[in-house]
Amino acid sequence: GAEGGCVDLGNCCKGRESRCHTSGWRPDRSYGTCYCDQACRHTLDCCHDYPLACPAQSCKVTEWSYWSGCAEPCKNAYRVRRRYIVHEPKNGGEPCPPLEERAGCVEYRNGKDRMCRQSLVPALITTGGYGKARRKRDASFGVQEPGYCVEFQVKSLTQNCLIENRPHARWMRYLREGFTVCVECQPPALNSGFQRCYGDGGELERNQILQWYAVGNPHCRGTWKWVRQLESCSCHLAHSFLFI
Repeated sequence: GAEGGCVDLGNCCKGRESRCHTSGWRPDRSYGTCYCDQACRHTLDCCHDYPLACPAQSCKVTEWSYWSGCAEPCKNAYRVRRRYIVHEPKNGGEPCPPLEERAGCVEYRNGKDRMCRQSLVPALITTGGYGKARRKRDASFGVQEPGYCVEFQVKSLTQNCLIENRPHARWMRYLREGFTVCVECQPPALNSGFQRCYGDGGELERNQILQWYAVGNPHCRGTWKWVRQLESCSCHLAHSFLFI
């Protein structure tokens, strides 16, 4: 065509490609050699019709998968969720976001559907939301043991809890020195032998400063002190946690 450009060239190239050029109008309204490659946006020598002929397409990914089970039973481990690339970015579009996320978990059943020996001390905690999924799963096993809730006052915590910004771990930022938090004890963390969760500030520990660890970030940990056990579990959603 008289105007030349990328439409006439009929090609859009990745990166910087010296052969991916033609003659046409440039954005500065001068006529001459212009490019139809990805780098021309930065070098400012694209042909005038580059955005039309080579539109930017950002990476597109699927929705997150469901969380997997724990990687290993009877250990402080992790679960995984993934998403997949539907199409790669083109012509300078947004790059692909992370395709995998991990979150801490503990699985108390081994591969034979038997309960593991519970020896995970001090208290391991996670977000209260994790308990909903666990209750639903345990219902299928016929587990009907009631749980209970305990309030603690946070005495200290590491800086890593405050700066945690991964989507699945933002609940750690609700842990603050001086805050009173509500922690639920439910099966399978509920020890069937003496009907308690480890690290819950039982009668012998109520005047002691107890330790806790946030599952999912080994650097987020701290101490708290037992305040009271609640007759019914009515924890405020934001400050609700779970013995795991």
